[in-house]
Amino acid sequence: MSTSKARLAVAGAASVLLLLGSAGAADARPLAGSDRTAAVAAAAPSYATWIADVTAVTTPAAGYLGSRLGVPGERTAIVLDIDNTSLETYYSGGITTPAVKPVLSLAELARSKGAAVFFVSDRTEFLRWPTEGNLKAVGYPIDGLHLRPLFNFDPVQTNKTKARIAIEQAGYTIVANIGNNLTDFDGGHAERTFKLPDYNGTLS
Repeated sequence: MSTSKARLAVAGAASVLLLLGSAGAADARPLAGSDRTAAVAAAAPSYATWIADVTAVTTPAAGYLGSRLGVPGERTAIVLDIDNTSLETYYSGGITTPAVKPVLSLAELARSKGAAVFFVSDRTEFLRWPTEGNLKAVGYPIDGLHLRPLFNFDPVQTNKTKARIAIEQAGYTIVANIGNNLTDFDGGHAERTFKLPDYNGTLS
């Protein structure tokens, strides 16, 4: 998909999501213009501080992946949350949400070492096409995208745990699970977890 098409898809889907009030709205939580700027200023640290705090987590994660991955014959994978983990959802006001660069580097490192890259999000299946388009447009390798099924009202943790189990059942060992909320990790099914800052739920 071209970047321009991805931008149009994300914009259109975000508008419909606001109208429907879907189950994944809390995960995506789109704001625009001055509303977004005011929310960021009031509830979260500066962008530079956030990136520094993210890097403080991704640096040891990169060291771990560098030593853990590359075992011949082993089928490994990493799992990434999307909003405010892989994409700058909270801080970005653009149509195509930029990648969180330290996390993109982790994904690229994992892929270079032979690991698959899976995304597990509470966004709904309704947003599959624009979400996948956005991730590809900003450079992420994608081996699988697990979203909340339509008309599913299970807790976030339940759906995300089921997604990791499905990845394991497909024959992968999840060596690292990266997210910014405890619902990304509770339920297990990963060798290591790396939690990015959420500032007491501000970056949900």
